[in-house]
Amino acid sequence: MLFDSTVRKELSRGFGATLVVILTITLTNTVIRTVGQAASGMVSPQDVLLLLGYVALSQLPMMLALSLFVAVVLALGRMYRDSEMVIWFASGLGLGRFVRPVLRTCWPVLLVVALLTTVVWPWGNRSSQELRDRYQQRSDLARVTPGVFQTSNDGRRVFFVERESVDGVNARNVFVLSSQKNAESVTTAQSGRLQTDNNNRFLVLQRGQSNVVQAQSGERTMSSFETYRVLADERVVRAAEELPPKLTATPALLQRPTPENQGELTWRLGMVLGAANLLLLGIGLSATNPRRASNWNLLFALLTFVVYYNLINLSQAWVASGRLSIGVSILLVHGSALLLALMLLWWRDHAAVLRLGLGRAVA
Repeated sequence: MLFDSTVRKELSRGFGATLVVILTITLTNTVIRTVGQAASGMVSPQDVLLLLGYVALSQLPMMLALSLFVAVVLALGRMYRDSEMVIWFASGLGLGRFVRPVLRTCWPVLLVVALLTTVVWPWGNRSSQELRDRYQQRSDLARVTPGVFQTSNDGRRVFFVERESVDGVNARNVFVLSSQKNAESVTTAQSGRLQTDNNNRFLVLQRGQSNVVQAQSGERTMSSFETYRVLADERVVRAAEELPPKLTATPALLQRPTPENQGELTWRLGMVLGAANLLLLGIGLSATNPRRASNWNLLFALLTFVVYYNLINLSQAWVASGRLSIGVSILLVHGSALLLALMLLWWRDHAAVLRLGLGRAVA
């Protein structure tokens, strides 16, 4: 049918252009933030591109939903401004008739949003977190650049390595300045390496000496050693059952219905339901008067998007805190949004008749 094909072509063109713009803006901000994290030592510079891909996949569901919403508002708004809507309305087609071609065009994207939210979202978050943890859980010695003084994360140790071996694990001519509450020590060694024992990370120094100065008494103690082991990192490897809900797969959330897991599940379902409801809201919000010089529809649409997705995040917090159940939260937020969208469509279709009847009653 001519009507359906026209609407679908308009939506397809608008969705493609909108997605390119939103994707470009989001990726630019993500690149700047990721490069900043690499410069501050939070992530490895070699993992910047990989981390950028994980973050982009995690944010893709929201970008797709926003692109669909903006495409609907822009495409139908253009038809209002060019008076094409007048022709369709004069042919006996109401605004509610646009629901079918819009859904037929957008259902593949909604399916992709559902897959990304339930499958790719936790996988991408878990993979990016593993990259950060793997880099942060290296010993302070492993982060030292030969010939450069390096301060540890807690600021209590300063390292200097003259050179490192080919494998990057062992170091030669190591200098360590350590500051504690009551003492300060200077340790030098011919070599050092990293060792993991019971999920604790130790710095093992070989053939060196240590000079300890007591802060209160000023007493000095010098000792030589063949092997000296120092606890470098007490962080324990994260167990699978200890993963936060954001990193947990959807089937695992269903198997462990804790309040936090229920809150995360509410958010994931809300992203899919929100994308569908925004399509209906976009049809109603696209109506405009072609005689007006200014068009505030897109501004109202973006404001609606921000408010709606803030409500989704708020519903996640409600469920996670135990204030509401997942069913009540979904019904309250998304049921209200669906009802508002249907009422808006009904109002757009019957506004002229209602105004005419009200004018006759007043007369």
